Amino acid sequence: MPDAALTRPFPEPVALLRYLDVVLVVAALPLVAFAGLPLLGYAVGAGAWIAQRAAAAVLERQAKKSTDVRRQVGLNLGGSLARAWIVGGAILAVGLAGEREDGLMAAVLVAVAFTVYFAMSVILHTAARGSR
Repeated sequence: MPDAALTRPFPEPVALLRYLDVVLVVAALPLVAFAGLPLLGYAVGAGAWIAQRAAAAVLERQAKKSTDVRRQVGLNLGGSLARAWIVGGAILAVGLAGEREDGLMAAVLVAVAFTVYFAMSVILHTAARGSR
């Protein structure tokens, strides 16, 4: 039986970089609280971001299990669009239900998280191609 560590594309610490965006979102809480920034906006933005990342992991796992290419593309594309709508809707809802600053806080948090997520995705995909 092959060793599980040998069949993984990356060692465990590097694999954790895939979730650096989630770590930063959670780690931002003390900074947001001490700076007096809108906590409602942070909570909604962080909740929406973490929920959509969890949904992405589930959909990615389902797509990898499927042998039908159309199903894989459908899950990935449909999931991406749905996740964007969920996050955008959460930002809009908190901006309308709370103060405008809450919406701004949620939007900035999600923008920073997406930037980190996108950068790490590019880096990890490039590293995976180089290791093949």
